[in-house]
Amino acid sequence: MLYNERAEIIMQQLQLQAIVKINDLKDLLQVSVDTVRRDLKTMEQRGLIKCIRGGACLPDSLASLSNFTGREVINIELKRQAARKAVARIKPGCIIALNSGTTNTILAQELVFKNDNITVVSNNLAAINILMQNPAIKIISIGGAVDTLEKSTYGSTCEQEFDKYYPDIAFLSINAINYKDGFTDFRMSEIGIIRLLAKRAKEVIAVMDSTKIGKRSKKKALDLNEVDLLLTDDNVSAILKKKYQTHGLVIE
Repeated sequence: MLYNERAEIIMQQLQLQAIVKINDLKDLLQVSVDTVRRDLKTMEQRGLIKCIRGGACLPDSLASLSNFTGREVINIELKRQAARKAVARIKPGCIIALNSGTTNTILAQELVFKNDNITVVSNNLAAINILMQNPAIKIISIGGAVDTLEKSTYGSTCEQEFDKYYPDIAFLSINAINYKDGFTDFRMSEIGIIRLLAKRAKEVIAVMDSTKIGKRSKKKALDLNEVDLLLTDDNVSAILKKKYQTHGLVIE
């Protein structure tokens, strides 16, 4: 991976969180600590970032533009744990679908390192921007009205385009889940896309961090039995997993 590609990923990380740490970037970029430090120094000299002890942040002039949706992404490392589990399930030649959401954007950051000639169908513009760095990944960008806050497309055109595809796996970034209400979300324009992908995909996998379990959001998206698997971080107890399994949902 070239410097420009690494710098792009570092800037994307800073759009997801206020501070990036050298050790985390080393693991994400799969390079040495010295390489990360050199990259950060170069980026600071160009005015892109500000180096701090152990990492970097955005300079004051860019800080107001740093938030993904007007807020810092929380629980980013938990989301990354879930995302890595998702990437591990993708086989060479797969067609996968990604809806909008920060968890799927983080999934794209993990996926960009795979060279398995996969195809990604998505309305997630932030994820698409990341995946463009790997020419081995074929990207099908779904059009529609643009949500500048969520960095995605939506609406009837978007749903009509998604309706043409039958992905091997749909990875769904959804806002909340509990026994009674199933999967719920606050993004009203995303509900139709979530439901459509759940019907079209051979395998439906929800990807979310554990803090969303037991919560309820604004509108019903899916019943528990409409999702084949929930991938999350390692903070879910065996007891809770068993309880959800009795309701028809496997959690890993």
